[in-house]
Amino acid sequence: MKVVSLVAALLAVALFAMLHFSRKTVREEAILKAEQTLDGTMEHIDAILLSVEQSTGNMYFNMYRHLDNPDMMYVYSRRLVESNPYIAGCAIAFEPYYYKDRELFMAYYYRSATGSKIVRSETFGNKPYNQQVWYTEPMRKGTPCWTDPLEDLDSNSEAITTFCLPIYDAKGKRIGIVGVDVTINMLSRIVLSAKPSENSYSVLLGTDGSFIVHPDSTKRLHETVYTQLEHGSDPSVKEAVDAMMSGQKGYKRIEMDGKDCFVFYKPFTRNVVAGRYLEDMGWSVGVVYPEDDIFGDYNRLLTYVLLIAIVGILLLALLSQLIIHRRLLPLLFLTRSARRIASGHYDEPVPDSHQHDEIGQLQNHFQHMQQALAKHVDELEKLNEELKGQGERLRVAYHQAQAADRLKTSFLHNMTNQMLSPVQSISERVGDLWHLETMKPEDVDMMADDIQKQGEVITELLNHLLELSREAIGKEEHHG
Repeated sequence: MKVVSLVAALLAVALFAMLHFSRKTVREEAILKAEQTLDGTMEHIDAILLSVEQSTGNMYFNMYRHLDNPDMMYVYSRRLVESNPYIAGCAIAFEPYYYKDRELFMAYYYRSATGSKIVRSETFGNKPYNQQVWYTEPMRKGTPCWTDPLEDLDSNSEAITTFCLPIYDAKGKRIGIVGVDVTINMLSRIVLSAKPSENSYSVLLGTDGSFIVHPDSTKRLHETVYTQLEHGSDPSVKEAVDAMMSGQKGYKRIEMDGKDCFVFYKPFTRNVVAGRYLEDMGWSVGVVYPEDDIFGDYNRLLTYVLLIAIVGILLLALLSQLIIHRRLLPLLFLTRSARRIASGHYDEPVPDSHQHDEIGQLQNHFQHMQQALAKHVDELEKLNEELKGQGERLRVAYHQAQAADRLKTSFLHNMTNQMLSPVQSISERVGDLWHLETMKPEDVDMMADDIQKQGEVITELLNHLLELSREAIGKEEHHG
């Protein structure tokens, strides 16, 4: 299990390192995609703006020779709309009484909503043109410029941004403005079509923080990022907005509509082209990139990898346990056999091992030890049986010896008792001999005969005792 734990730890470290660098790579790829999206969006928008600027410049030089002819202004206005598909309308407006018989003069043509017709109009917006920003601002600056969209237009008009080119007379006096419109809807289609992932979207902010381009059309030009912040947006959004409005480049993590996102942003810049007047438009392009779009596949992959790793570790642990158990079966068997042998089962069988490793060698040695032990135990049991037999024989002999000893003692006691009476009789007769002088001769003879008889009895008893002793000694010599 220690080996499995070590392998699992090494696998976890390797997996962590791989996932760390993978996440870093995914983040770098997302940043690269976002930057490419921002650059591509700006390039596309700037190409449209440059096309409009160049078309307007070309028309200006042709128109300049006909400034004294107001009818030609209508011709050039219409021609410019017809020549460039990006142009939604063109207004050529002059200072009051530039044409003496007219207080205000504006030649204005615009493309219909369907794009199939080019329509002439005498008015533009909801107030006189000389009070609208697209006219007043370039007249004040004297330089070409682009206006923020929907300035001075009524709410029913299509959102547009206007390229404004001042008109100078031969003396260098500003006498009018050429205003060329580009629809915000077209810019929106360009910006919104450029997105690095399915759920990401691009935004284009004006100088005042208004949404020039936003996927939610209700916010375009009717709501700024600052009014959105007032509606309770996350503080991280304000940080990103401040960075965008200050012309910074980078990315920040924000919370948008309850989702974690990254916003990548950079100021809108235009390409340097010979003869082009470059002004800071104050616009900023951003890409809102949901974190799930960036790390979604990675997180799902992470989940799968972790599940596979966990299952793999569990399977590895189980497989290792099975292998270890299988490898330890002979040891477990030997342990049980050793217990049974230790408990006295010396004939416990130990089979041959088919393994050629150390465990197999141990089992074979253990088998030889058990066989040798069983042989010695068998020999000891046989010797023990023999000793038991000899002990039994000795016990019988001992009992026989004890019985013989008792018999001998009894015999001696009996013989002694039998000899006691003759001895006492002889002793009495010998005592009577002390009074021999007083005894009659016939009494003396009778006493002598009695002493002789008693002596013969004792002699017979002694001969009988000697005969029994010889027989006992003969038997012992025979058995010995």
